[in-house]
Amino acid sequence: MWRSIASNALTLFIAILLLAGGLVLWGQRQYTTSGPLETPICLRVEPGSTMTRLSRQLADEGAISSPTIFRLGTQYTEKAPLLKAGSYLVQPGASMKDIVDTITRGGRSTCGTEINFRIGISSAELQVREVDPGTGRYVEVLAFDPGADNIPDAYASYRDQADLRYRVTLAEGVTSWQVVEELGAADFLDGEVGEMPAEGSLAPDSYEVSAGTQRAALIGQMQARQTALLDALWARRARDLPIQTKEEALILASIVEKETGVPEERRRVASVFTNRLEQGIRLQTDPTVIYGLTKGQASLGRGLRQSELRSDTPWNTYVVDGLPPTPIANPGRAAIAAVLNPEKTDFLYFVADGSGGHVFSKTLAEHNRNVARWRKIEAERKAD
Repeated sequence: MWRSIASNALTLFIAILLLAGGLVLWGQRQYTTSGPLETPICLRVEPGSTMTRLSRQLADEGAISSPTIFRLGTQYTEKAPLLKAGSYLVQPGASMKDIVDTITRGGRSTCGTEINFRIGISSAELQVREVDPGTGRYVEVLAFDPGADNIPDAYASYRDQADLRYRVTLAEGVTSWQVVEELGAADFLDGEVGEMPAEGSLAPDSYEVSAGTQRAALIGQMQARQTALLDALWARRARDLPIQTKEEALILASIVEKETGVPEERRRVASVFTNRLEQGIRLQTDPTVIYGLTKGQASLGRGLRQSELRSDTPWNTYVVDGLPPTPIANPGRAAIAAVLNPEKTDFLYFVADGSGGHVFSKTLAEHNRNVARWRKIEAERKAD
C-alpha cells in the first residue's frame, strides 16, 4: 500500500514538474515572441516608475499581452532595477524582451518632446517639437519668439517634462554677434559667452545640449566643429585657387553664403569671385558693404545708397581690392566646399533673375542687359 502511495506521489510530482516546466517554456515564448502592438507608440517612462506600473501602462496601450509575464521576465533577467526614465519609440510587433532592452539600456530618449532653439538670419525662434511615432519625424507643436514678452502658457507645461531634450540650431549665414545675442534668450542655457567669437568661426549646424549647458562651452563646441570642417575641406581643395589660407577661404565662403541661398548656385557664384580675384577685378558685392555699415549687428532693412557704395570701410569691396579683412558671416559646409572647389567658368558677373536665383554673364555688356531686365521685374512688382 505504501509503495503504491509513493508511486502515485512520484507520478504526481513528475507531472507537476512537467507542468511547471511547460509553463516556464510557455512564459519564455510569450516574453520573447512578437507582441500585439500594431502601430508605433512613444512610451514615456516617468522618473520613479516601476516595472509594475509600466507593465500596466504597456498593457493599456496594447503593447504586451500579459503584465504578469512582463514583470516576471524583468525579474528573471534581473532587468527590473535598470529601468531608465525617458521616452522610447516602441515599434509594432516588439516583444516584451525588446521593450525591456530598450527601456533599460540607458542613453538618450528615442522619441518624445524636444525644444529646438533656432537662430535664423533675421530672428530667433523657439520650437517645441514631438516625434510622430508613425513616421519617426518631428512635428512642430509650438513656436514663438523667445525674446518676446508674451511667452505662451503652454510652454511651461513642456518645460516641466523630465525627459525633455534640447537643441540649438544655427542657420547658415548668421553672424557671430547674432549668435551671442540670441543665445542670451535661451532659458535652458547658463552662464555668459565672454569674448565675442571671431566672425566665421562658428559652424552653422544643429547641436544637442542638456539643460544647464554653459553658453561659453556651446560656443567652444561650435568653434571646434567649424575648425574641423574647414581642415577637412581644405585638405581636398583645388590646387589652382587664388586664395592662400584657410582664413581667406572662410572670408570668401561667407560672401558666397550671403549672395545666394540656392544650393546648386554656390559653386557657380564662387567661380565668379574666383575669376575676379585671379584677374584683379574688385569683387563689388553688396553684402560686404552692408557688413561694413552694420558689423553684422543688425539688418540694413533697405537697399544700399550710392553714397554707401562709395563708403570708406575695409569691407567695401567696391572700393578695396581683393578680399575684405574678415568674414562677413558664419558660412556653412556647402559654401566652404564651393569656394574650395568652384565651377570652372568664364563668368565675371551675376544678378538676380526674379525667381530666387541668378543669371550669370561673361561680359559687362551682357551683364548690363541682365541688370536692366532685373530692374524691369522689380518695377513691375512694385507696381503690382
